[in-house]
Amino acid sequence: MNYDASLWLIFILLGLATTLPRAGFIVLGNRFSLPPTLQRALRYAPAAALAAIVVPDVLLVGGSVEPINPKLAAAIAAILVATRWRNPWLPFIVGMAVLLGLKAIFPS
Repeated sequence: MNYDASLWLIFILLGLATTLPRAGFIVLGNRFSLPPTLQRALRYAPAAALAAIVVPDVLLVGGSVEPINPKLAAAIAAILVATRWRNPWLPFIVGMAVLLGLKAIFPS
């Protein structure tokens, strides 16, 4: 098999590997239901994915964990505001204000 054919085969297999699991839920529809325990666990998947993206950026500074940094303080302020008030914009505004304020006070 030459290089071009193997490359196309890899593309096709990767496309199938990403499409088939997604299409399975669409094709099966209501004929198949997930167990209730798995349904409850899947409710937390978006929050877990978001946390997996955000937490390393908040905790790591220059490749090492820094427990005291402006991003962590801003994240804590945003979380506190989000749990206290139901306004979706307020945590963003407060978090950015804390971040920019701390960066202005303590330039790195």
